[in-house]
Formats: sequence, C-alpha cells, structure tokens
Amino acid sequence: MPKKLLGCALLLGAVSLATPAWSQIYRCVDADGKVTYSNVGNNKGCKRMQLDAPNSMAAPARTTGRTPGAAANPTPVDFPRVTGEAQKARDNDRRAILEQELASEQKALEQAKKELAEQEAVRHGDEKNYQKVLDRLQPYKDRVAQHERNIQAINRELANLK
Repeated sequence: MPKKLLGCALLLGAVSLATPAWSQIYRCVDADGKVTYSNVGNNKGCKRMQLDAPNSMAAPARTTGRTPGAAANPTPVDFPRVTGEAQKARDNDRRAILEQELASEQKALEQAKKELAEQEAVRHGDEKNYQKVLDRLQPYKDRVAQHERNIQAINRELANLK
C-alpha cells in the first residue's frame, strides 16, 4: 500500500511539473477509497483540484520609502508628535549629558591607569610565582579595559547624534 501511495505522489509531482499551467488535475476516489490523480476527470468520484501555477520568479521589491516594519505597524492617529525644535533641544540635551559622561569616564580611566601602574611597581614578598602577580593585577587591568569600552560606547553614541 505505501508503494502505491508513493507512486501516486511521484506521479502527481511529475504531472504537475510536466503539464502546462492550463491543464487540469483531478483527484479521484474509487469505491474502495483508493485515491488516484489524473488529468482526465471522467469518473464519478473525480473532483477538479484548484492548483496555482508554480512561480519561479521572486516578487518585485516594494519601494514605498518606508522601513519594512512601518507598513506593518502604522503610527496611531493620536500618537504624540514632536516638533523639529523640540527634537533638536532633546538631542542637544542628550549630547551634553553624553559629553559629561565622556569626561567622567576619561577621568576614571586615568585614575584606573594610575592605580594599575602603582600596583605594577609593587612586589609583595609572597609573589615569587609570577602568576600571583598577574592574578593580583587582573582586577586593575579589568577596570582599565571597562573604562576604555565605556569611552568607545559613548563616542559611538556621540557620532550617531551628528
């Protein structure tokens, strides 16, 4: 039984690929409930199938000028609008805050570098193994790296505002 079903499926696939789009395909069920597919629907148990023609071409890209999500999520009518001047004021405030954060991070970076340099100059008596020195210095190095990453992130934010 499975071989017949597989044969029918293969026949259907071959028929759908080999026949032009205008030909008809019929699904026929006989008295025993056996399903067959044919391009001739002259039996009682045959019903014409509605198949779309295969489309091998991609749909043309839409050029609406909007972002892809904008069409799916239109802005509600009662959504608050911001004037150009208000947005410029907000951007200026944001820029000032970011510049203050940048100055603060630069000071913190200088302080962290100073503390790291001080720790690198110190040798404890129990640090005969160099790995112990590296382990002691690692938190200071981590602080320096964190401040450097923060400065990079703030600079990226400032670049996005321009």
